[in-house]
Amino acid sequence: MEYGYIYIALACAIGLWMTWGVGANDLANIMSTTMGSKAVSVKQALIIAIVFEIMGAFLGGGEVSDTIRGGIIEPSVFANTPHLFIFGMLSVLLAGATWMTIASFLGMPVSITNAIVGSLVGVGAIMLGVHAVHWQEVGYIAISWIVSPTLAGVVAFILFITIKRLILGVEQPLQAAERYVPIYLFVVGIILAMMTTLKGLNHFHVNFNIFQKIGVVVITALLVLALGMYAIKKIRSKLKFKLNRHTQFQYIESMFSVLMAFTACAMVFAHGSNDVAIAVGPIAGIISLVLNGEPMQDGWMLSGIMLFGCMGVILGLTMYGRKVIETVGSAITTLTPSRAFAATLAAASTVVASTSTGIPVSATQTLVGAVFGVGLARGIDALNLNVIRNIIMSWVITIPAAAGMATFFFYILKIVFR
Repeated sequence: MEYGYIYIALACAIGLWMTWGVGANDLANIMSTTMGSKAVSVKQALIIAIVFEIMGAFLGGGEVSDTIRGGIIEPSVFANTPHLFIFGMLSVLLAGATWMTIASFLGMPVSITNAIVGSLVGVGAIMLGVHAVHWQEVGYIAISWIVSPTLAGVVAFILFITIKRLILGVEQPLQAAERYVPIYLFVVGIILAMMTTLKGLNHFHVNFNIFQKIGVVVITALLVLALGMYAIKKIRSKLKFKLNRHTQFQYIESMFSVLMAFTACAMVFAHGSNDVAIAVGPIAGIISLVLNGEPMQDGWMLSGIMLFGCMGVILGLTMYGRKVIETVGSAITTLTPSRAFAATLAAASTVVASTSTGIPVSATQTLVGAVFGVGLARGIDALNLNVIRNIIMSWVITIPAAAGMATFFFYILKIVFR
């Protein structure tokens, strides 16, 4: 193919820029509750981000990558014009990278899912005709944009209400925490097992029956419970004085910091399995088409592209994630470890449940919805409605902006490579 290696070089360069933007915006948003609540140190947060982002991309991202590469636009329309597919994917990458950079500069947590899907729809419908778009698939994705943050918000609201009534609002909060925190730890272990252990086993084609799966989940949950209780015991051993009511709450929040660390692992894994796969989908399609003549090849090549995407995402978080972390982690509502735990656990459960179906939901929108739910549980006055309004406006603008940018870049590429 003429210009084949130039196309690959462009895909990698623009893809690195876009994954950098995903890290500066999407992953920063994912880490915002953890870092905004000061549940873990910056060093611990970076370790969690690196390890579980890579694990999520490799063990859980294949289905979503397939949806992005071939589920939005019908690949057969490019059978006689493969260069149009490449121009379209490069346009999608350029539009996504540009929009994510602008949003990160403004500190607005926008969705790479919205940007990529909007770009694909724009290129497909305007350049190739409405028949080239799988509108049913787009409809499922669009519904998920509404349902996922709403569901996460409801779950977070209910979860934080239970924490308030069972622990924070009773006369003996420390005794209540020591009674209920192990239960929360066990629940987190179950969700972590369903997200990571079972997905990892599926990735290696290990098929268990229902009883074996239950056994794996229970064992993983017990391991998380043991590790969590050990960490809490170490925190308690450092306290050399009798706890009054004020210091009891400080200790309780430290206990929730341990819970928050586990839920952060789950949410980052969810982000890796969803958003990294979305970001590298167009890159994989271009490279596979140039080298194999087919945009849907998998195997070692996709694994290498996933690792490449993870590197860009982590660089973006460390270099420019501060603004989005501040917006979601402190500007919507004030977060403590207990509030952040409720929000992150609700969001992680929602994202991974959706990802398992192969439908790319937005981790950004889901977590913001969950943070909103936690704030609402404290009363409407606990929410910064101006910030929420600006975030929702940025979400609405993302789709048409990305579609318009992608169309513009498509025309430019056709002129340059004609």
